[in-house]
Amino acid sequence: MDAEEKVIRLVTSCPDQVGIVAAVSQFITEHQGWLVESNYFTDSETKQFFMRNEIKINPLSVSLNEFRHTFAKVAEKYSIQWYLRDTSQRQKVVLLASHASHCLADILHRWHSKELDCEISCVIANHENLRSMVEWHEIPFFYVPIEKSNKVSAFEEIIGIIDQHEADTIVLARFMQIIPSDMCEKYMGRMINIHHSFLPSFKGANPYQKAYERGVKLIGATSHYVTSDLDEGPIIEQDVIRVGHRHRKDDLVRLGRDVEKTVLARALRNHLEDRVLIHGHKTVVFD
Repeated sequence: MDAEEKVIRLVTSCPDQVGIVAAVSQFITEHQGWLVESNYFTDSETKQFFMRNEIKINPLSVSLNEFRHTFAKVAEKYSIQWYLRDTSQRQKVVLLASHASHCLADILHRWHSKELDCEISCVIANHENLRSMVEWHEIPFFYVPIEKSNKVSAFEEIIGIIDQHEADTIVLARFMQIIPSDMCEKYMGRMINIHHSFLPSFKGANPYQKAYERGVKLIGATSHYVTSDLDEGPIIEQDVIRVGHRHRKDDLVRLGRDVEKTVLARALRNHLEDRVLIHGHKTVVFD
């Protein structure tokens, strides 16, 4: 890509109708842009149309503000909900963790190796044991203890840290606390969780114990957006691994951790690349 060129993402949704793709494509052409990638989907039940475009533009020919301002007219004509992202502006991510390290360590490794295109602004944890690992990566670490007697003030402190670091995305990397409903609302569509179970089975605490007691043959993990309904948010990514009667509960935990970190990393990557569109209780994922 030439030094002057940049890639932007245009993500849209609207009622399905004739001419949307043609109108957007014509707009891009008229503004001297060209498509690097294009994905679209129509939900046949709700008649809702979704589209994600990666567009290369030359800022010397058209500014990002001009592109955004003039596309608003197209959006109004077709009742399009949309946003435009400059891919050169890396999203700021804040990670929340508790005691388990596998998901956090995996994300930090992928970030360090430039597999995840983002800025990790800080890590917030309600245990101290992860501090040395985080600070080795030269990332600020904030310890916020959470007890039954101080939950309200503790979460107020966490929200303050998140806002101070201007987080675009918040990731619960095995943060073993129930998020207050007001915090869920504040970061709706921006907070990603990993649940160590193949939802909707075995919601809540100790899913591996429940799975072991039921003698399941598959265990899995689910990454979803956080809502005020516990483990009920729109699902972004899932995966499973086969187990059998010879596996003990500890084996299920060990195998499950491998699935958890992979699922969370895929979900975060898709989110950062604007490939996930929330549609009611579901998601459209252009992977």
